[in-house]
Amino acid sequence: MKRQVITPEPRPSATEFSLRLSSTGRGARLARTLAVQQLTEWCGIPYDSDSARTVALITAELASNAITHGHLPGRDFRLTLLLLPQAVRIEVTDTRPDRLPPQPPPGPVPTGAGSGRGLLLIDAYANRWGCTVRDACTKTVWAEVKLSQSYGDGGGRR
Repeated sequence: MKRQVITPEPRPSATEFSLRLSSTGRGARLARTLAVQQLTEWCGIPYDSDSARTVALITAELASNAITHGHLPGRDFRLTLLLLPQAVRIEVTDTRPDRLPPQPPPGPVPTGAGSGRGLLLIDAYANRWGCTVRDACTKTVWAEVKLSQSYGDGGGRR
């Protein structure tokens, strides 16, 4: 299991895409769609590739968690994508720094549990992930996905 980071860490210098979205199911769906679209634009990665599906899944889980656990009435969440030399970093910032994501459970989620699988999925599919609290009003949960060398210049800028 990858280690969760809860201490501030400097953001890497990279090409960036960022926008605020409504803390609704529609906002989460839009985040997922825009993440894959941006990845395709930056790297030429096909929508139906494993990398695109992984980015879509992680973005959907992070956005869903922000809406479910990090939402305050009238406040949006922010989706930020950073194109790194060998990876894409997905960041979702919400308005509840007091609600840090727990470590994924050590074993399987009990059958019939209505939730609790999102962090397991993120832990399984992301190469690295963690949580950063930069101020008293927000927290950012992030995940990095390595990109295949076969796309563009291996995930670098086009």
